[in-house]
Amino acid sequence: MKQLKLFNLAWPIFIETALFMLLGFVDVFVLSRYDDLAASAVGTANQAVSIVTIVFTVISGASAVLISQYLGAEKRENASRIAALSLTINFIFGIVISLGLVLFNRQILSFIGAKGQLLELSGQYLSIVGGFIFLQAVLSNASVIIRNHGLTKITMYVTVGMNIVNTGLDVLFVLGLLGFPKLGVTGVAIATTFSRIAGMIVLGIVLFTKVEKPSIFKLLKPFPKGDLKDIFKIGIPSALETFLYNLSQLVITSLVLNFLTEAELITKTYVQNITMFFYLFAVAIAQASQIITGHLVGAKKTEEAYRQGFRSYSFALAIAAGICVIGVILRSQLMGIFTADEAVITMGANILLINTVLEFGRTTNIVLIACLRGSGDVYFPTFCAIFSNWLISVLGSYLLAVVFGMGIYGLWIALAADECIRGVMMILRWKSGKWKTKRVVKE
Repeated sequence: MKQLKLFNLAWPIFIETALFMLLGFVDVFVLSRYDDLAASAVGTANQAVSIVTIVFTVISGASAVLISQYLGAEKRENASRIAALSLTINFIFGIVISLGLVLFNRQILSFIGAKGQLLELSGQYLSIVGGFIFLQAVLSNASVIIRNHGLTKITMYVTVGMNIVNTGLDVLFVLGLLGFPKLGVTGVAIATTFSRIAGMIVLGIVLFTKVEKPSIFKLLKPFPKGDLKDIFKIGIPSALETFLYNLSQLVITSLVLNFLTEAELITKTYVQNITMFFYLFAVAIAQASQIITGHLVGAKKTEEAYRQGFRSYSFALAIAAGICVIGVILRSQLMGIFTADEAVITMGANILLINTVLEFGRTTNIVLIACLRGSGDVYFPTFCAIFSNWLISVLGSYLLAVVFGMGIYGLWIALAADECIRGVMMILRWKSGKWKTKRVVKE
């Protein structure tokens, strides 16, 4: 089995993830120079996008586990067959979802709670980005395949290119430089779509020249029903855990739109765009750890996987602590990047203090859930999500924010409680070692 090192895998994933997050950050930042409500509209529309794209994670998430375990078990053809199957299914699902978002974007956004001008602006964005969401389906799946072969630098370079394209087009289409019209939200949507087209083309070329051959699709004859069953067996519980989390965030966004003030909505949008960089290191470490765990479990080296899981978690937690300290010190300056509204800056700065507690729980969940998935243990995190996301996060948000009148502060306290309680559950699960019996690869 090829030896995989955490740092060698994690640093390109870190840069790639940072740049991928920067795609959304740049969109909101450029729009904040244009109009605060337009920036909030993109944030609202992306809540809907995050829900529907969970379908893609059913396939790409499961293929990541299967490919890594098959490679660890030195079954290369099986890994190639999974790659071909996942690309095919994700493309089909992507087309169907794209059509759905084009036809029903307003109904979806109205369900979330968007009204008036916010509905109009977010609808403009979703009709374009949603219509081409199949690009993201193929893009993310190709990236997963390439990463699990240990080639994390390649996907990093592609994301660098996507950022350059997206940022350049954002500036031209939103701010109207060099004689271009000021298109606002529509300009951001066009920039996002073109950057994804460019990324998909380049990753496709890399995938079929350096990792696989186009002939891998011949492995789908006869159709591998057993592989499809394995994909859904792993993918549905994994995606359900993510889906429940994102759906709970969608319900919470609906609470914000219906019960809290416009200033609190704007504050929430800006704080989330800041804090996504707080857990960036954890995401990179988690994705690298999942790859390594899958390879080790596939090779039946479960004790080594156990030690690696806790090493990864300790490393991620130490980094998160350092970032939170910096974030607390610079909290007002960070909010000032987006707005000059003193009320929003003060509110956001206070939320960033509460968010420190949330990040410790979130780091634990991100890393250890990834390790559990890599081992094939996909049901436990889902059961925990059903309990915690809804009873603590959603119900707690409603009680604290609305019933007890704590507003956005109550919202963040409930979110922090959810992350921390689930984090304790994940630590206990990893320590129990029950995941060692969840190996997916057959002899």
